[in-house]
Order: sequence, then structure tokens, then C-alpha cells
Amino acid sequence: MNKKKHTLLWTGILVMALAGAGAAGSIYYYFFSPLFQLPKTTYIYIDRDDNADSVCRKIADNGHPKSMFGFQYLAKREKYDDNIRTGRYAIHPSDNMRHLFRRVSRGYQTPVNLTVPGVRTMDRLVRAVARQLMIDSTEIARLTEDSAYCAQMGYSKETLPALFIPNTYEVYWNMSADELMKRMKKEHAAFWNHTRMEKAKSIGLTPEEVATLAAIVDEETANGAEKPMVAGLYINRLNKGMLLQADPTVKFGLQDFGLKRILLKHLEVDSPYNTYKHRGLPPGPIRIASIQGLESVLNHARHNYIYMCAKEDFSGTHNFAATLSEHMANARRYQQALDRRKIK
Repeated sequence: MNKKKHTLLWTGILVMALAGAGAAGSIYYYFFSPLFQLPKTTYIYIDRDDNADSVCRKIADNGHPKSMFGFQYLAKREKYDDNIRTGRYAIHPSDNMRHLFRRVSRGYQTPVNLTVPGVRTMDRLVRAVARQLMIDSTEIARLTEDSAYCAQMGYSKETLPALFIPNTYEVYWNMSADELMKRMKKEHAAFWNHTRMEKAKSIGLTPEEVATLAAIVDEETANGAEKPMVAGLYINRLNKGMLLQADPTVKFGLQDFGLKRILLKHLEVDSPYNTYKHRGLPPGPIRIASIQGLESVLNHARHNYIYMCAKEDFSGTHNFAATLSEHMANARRYQQALDRRKIK
């Protein structure tokens, strides 16, 4: 081999080596190197309306990668558009496109923290939950308003609020409405352990009845320290066969939560929730009872009070009484305070 041919051979080998190195470098850069310009982990939410292009946009908008080529290439090769998996997916600063594509294409989600709030109505609960998940509020409402579905879950439409225990739960963002309800039933069963069930039995109440009474307690006072006192009072009334005469149940029956003063005309409304007319507990909880409210019923204060009246200082607490005469004196002071403030 002459010198010229030798030079050409080595030049060719060098060119091929450089080309190979360049290709390897490109493959590494686009598929295996960290391309995301992030100070911390961020998340994308892929829903039912997404396609490959919109997922790429979400990655670009949230992850700020130097290049989307690697993801787009893999999406096309693997026909990702035909198998979009909904959910919440993490993008870590150290991620490469191969890792991210594998995560979203295989449905390796990151859970979200779902907060179930203690609110006054099922409608508010449905909206609050739907805002945190992929589910539309109408999908949840369709189940909560379906008598047959409620019965299948072990409830009526009236007692269904007792299913929900206000707390924060780790769930998948794309869970269905049915999966949500079944998860709530599982959490309900976990809350109502043997100890709590025995406490409920000892006071003659079912878990649903405890929730119903706890909801009244929650509405009567926001003062946590006072809740066991209020719970004990209503349990005394139940045990004596007295009317509960709970103003919050009247408001619920009227669906007028802004009432500041309950008048005689309100007490005449013939609603199953009017505890001035009907003995015992109302048909179901008048709100989603708080854990503190539930515990206040299960661990209620033992006393002989059967009357309560809001304090005239508008502190949100109550004066308690064991006799009607004591109660009437408390009530007069409160009514006079309302009049002074011209609250009607």
C-alpha cells in the first residue's frame, strides 16, 4: 500500500470514527442526558383530552427542556398517541427524555394529596373534591345522587354524608368517581375501628347516627373545647326522649345557612330536619362532620345539662343550664344582646 492510499484509509477511518462519536454524542444528549432546566421537581397533568402533541407542550411548558427531540422521537416510534395514559407525572431535574417517556407511557404516576373538607352540603363537597382531581363534579354528583348506588354503598342519600371523614388522603389524580367513593368507604372503615365502634355502641348510636349528631355539634360551636359539652347535652336530650331543638337543623331544612336569628315562623316549617317538631335525630348529617366533632360525640362530657344558649358576648360559646328557669334567664340575656345589635 502506497503512502497516498494509506493516508486515505486512515482519513476514512477517522471520519467514520468522528461520525460515530458524533452520533453517539447526539444519542446521549437527546435521550440520556439531563435536559430539564428545573430548580426542583415539577409535575404535569395528562387528562382524557390530551394527545401526543399536547403532552409534549405540557412537558415543554413545565419542564423547560433544552430539546424535546428525544421525547418526540420515542413518542412517534412507540405510537404513544394511541396509548395516552392519564395521570399526574413528575419531571425531576435529573430526568432524561428516555426516563420521562418511560414514566408517562407506562403510567407510572405520582400520587396527589386529596383533602376532603368538612363542608355544609354534598354539593360543596363534590365541587371541592372535583377541583383536586381529574374527575368532573357531575361524575361524582351522579353517584352521590343515585339512590341505588348509595344503597349499594350501604347508605341512603340522607345518610351518605356520614361516609366522608374529613382528612387528607394520598390518591391518584385520575381516579374515577367510583374509585373515589370506594376509597372513601375504605377510609371510613379504617376510622371506625373496634374502639370507636364500641364507644358508639355504649351510647346507643350507629356510626351514621354519631356522624349525624357530630354534624349538629360542629354547627353549634366552632370552639373545640366546648364540643364535648354540646355533644353531652344532646345525648342527654336523646336519652330523655326530648326534642333536640337544634337551630342548625332548622337552617339545614330551610337551606338558609345565613340565618342569624331563628324565629317562630322558621320553627313551624314541617321538615324532617326540624328538630323542634320531630323527636330524635334528623334523617342524616346536616354537614360533613369533622373528626373533632365525631370524637366529641364518642367522648362526650358527662353532665346533667339539657339546655344551652349562645352567650350574650357573641364569643361563639354557650351558657349551659340544667333547668328551664336557668335557661330562660340565659336566653333573655342573649335576646337582649341581639336586639341591641339590631340582629333580626
